[in-house]
Amino acid sequence: MRKINILVIDDERHARSELKRLIAGFPELNYIGEARNADEAQQLIEDKQPDLLFLDIQMPERTGFDLLEALANVPEVIFTTAFDQYAVKAFEVNALDYLLKPIRAERFAQAIAKLTMKSAFSGQSKQIFVKDRDQYHFVRWEEVYLIESMDNYARLFFDRKNVWLKRSLNQLVKTLDEAMFFRINRAQVINMNFIQSIHTAENSRLTVTLTTGQTLKVSDRQSVKLKNTGKI
Repeated sequence: MRKINILVIDDERHARSELKRLIAGFPELNYIGEARNADEAQQLIEDKQPDLLFLDIQMPERTGFDLLEALANVPEVIFTTAFDQYAVKAFEVNALDYLLKPIRAERFAQAIAKLTMKSAFSGQSKQIFVKDRDQYHFVRWEEVYLIESMDNYARLFFDRKNVWLKRSLNQLVKTLDEAMFFRINRAQVINMNFIQSIHTAENSRLTVTLTTGQTLKVSDRQSVKLKNTGKI
């Protein structure tokens, strides 16, 4: 079994040291680093590409939630917090688990057991963390069927929901899996796995119908590219 690479993110040195000690007791876990704040953590996550974060929610300047919103791809997360109100919010966003400080050894073991049972790290799909009003969501990219440009924002459509992402479509496209997503025009990107049918108009421009029911127009330039993908 491949080891699970872990980063610990917490502004308190004692909390980081305690988590490091607990992690050392599980041979399947591989501690690869730590960060004191969201700025340090963001760079470390991009450099090391961990499988799992132990993430403190309430930190100075930027919270754990702020950090996750800034990431193009989010690892699995176990939240840690000293405040019940944040634990409840963490639970509501469907994190892998949350741990209340001070963390008890038996509770830590339960979280690791849940982690192992999930088998999240064999062929794990990438995800993003988004805020929708007062709701937070972990969204698997494979569940997103349409992305639309809204000025400096992008709107993601998934599971009968749509949420706003603080990122332009041009920025977002650079991070998307090209084998999964295709930009059909200046304002829209589709998940190729949701294509139900493709039709050609008299002007050779294509229209795409998704399994969700939407029919979308493909630009002239992108129609040529789409034909070259072998999908039609």
